[in-house]
Amino acid sequence: MKTFIKRIVTFWQYCWNIFQLKRNRVQYASSMEIRGKIYIRGRRICIGENVAINSSFRANPIGGDGRTILRTNGDGEIIIGDNTGISNSSIIAYCSVKIGKNVLIGGSCKLYDTDFHSLDIETRTKKTLEDIVSKPIIIEDGVFIGAHTIILKGVTIGENSIIGAGSVVTKSVPAGEIWAGNPAKLIRKNL
Repeated sequence: MKTFIKRIVTFWQYCWNIFQLKRNRVQYASSMEIRGKIYIRGRRICIGENVAINSSFRANPIGGDGRTILRTNGDGEIIIGDNTGISNSSIIAYCSVKIGKNVLIGGSCKLYDTDFHSLDIETRTKKTLEDIVSKPIIIEDGVFIGAHTIILKGVTIGENSIIGAGSVVTKSVPAGEIWAGNPAKLIRKNL
């Protein structure tokens, strides 16, 4: 009986995910694998070959009870390269978030290319979308981002770099380096 219920839940999640992908006109390869229910809003999302997305506690308990969120606003775009793995993370693009090939994004990471709100109190209290700063995020090939990391607007993480768990990345990271902390700083070269 337990196996039967698990199959029904898995089938229901599969249908939900296909609905989300189709409704939002996501470009994706048939080799993509999603474990759990994904949340997608917006257009201009492209997912490469052999991408694995965990989006539930069962799929990866490190991400907590969160699920993977892919959301674009306006002309924002999200591009996810081949052979990338994402666990229970949020990727929000008002401008652009580009993730290279062979990237691992740990549980409960947040990639935000925008401030979401104006920093000016007058504009913010009017609740308008004016004066919101957005800058692209670029994650180059072979990057590993540890669980619970936050990557903010305008950051580029260079090829084969590693970001330690729980870091807040506010400035660009050169290729082949290990960074960690809040704010993230150089720990050492990645040999």
